[in-house]
Amino acid sequence: MTGERAIDRDVFAITGPDREKFLQGLVTNDVSRVSQRLVYAAILTPQGKYLADFFLVGTDQTILLDVHSAISQSVLQRLNMYKLRADVGISRTDMTVLRGLGTPPDGAYADPRHTALGWRLYGTAQGTAPDCDWDAIRVAHCIPETNVELIPNETFILEAGFENLAGVDFKKGCYVGQEVTARMKHKTELRKGLARVTVDGTVPVGTDITANDKKAGTLFTQANGMGIAYLRYDRAAGEMRAGDATVYLT
Repeated sequence: MTGERAIDRDVFAITGPDREKFLQGLVTNDVSRVSQRLVYAAILTPQGKYLADFFLVGTDQTILLDVHSAISQSVLQRLNMYKLRADVGISRTDMTVLRGLGTPPDGAYADPRHTALGWRLYGTAQGTAPDCDWDAIRVAHCIPETNVELIPNETFILEAGFENLAGVDFKKGCYVGQEVTARMKHKTELRKGLARVTVDGTVPVGTDITANDKKAGTLFTQANGMGIAYLRYDRAAGEMRAGDATVYLT
């Protein structure tokens, strides 16, 4: 195994007879698949903007929700807000999340976003193997991260590549923010979005990108001379600047 490491995640247990129905009307992906594999999904605002992303997996009479610790409390509050009269219970567990590359251990799940992201394992074990450069993997495959490229109340998930990351299902039916997401999919051509760029230099995450003295986007994670940028496609041509760095669309 390579890069096995406990990461900064919280795991919630969602129980009760209405657990699948409750989540199905709330998240972007098809919850009926959680008994078969790990499901990547998001919660959106009614206006279709990203609030949080997470993984779901079914075990016995429980659905586990694996979310970044930085947003776990806001996710818990959001779930409780929507719970209303649904017969579900939501509780924080003491589980850890291990992720790694190479041969997965027993009970691990393949990361559904991309094969390069390896596997995830839920339990109480702590990883001891040296970590790997996960940011470099993300940059190489343009995979956004919570609170970096994925910004609550700002990001639209289709602009963030959720369709390619197996994070949205267009046939599952209604969920919060579904109408806006479906309209973006079927009725408009995306004019902005995340893209991989070549970066000559290093600048802070969130640095503006300009082209011909006009703002063309924002540069986020960088690794090995590449980066993930949010770009206006009509301005992302030729040489661009981000602070002291030179940026080119890959």
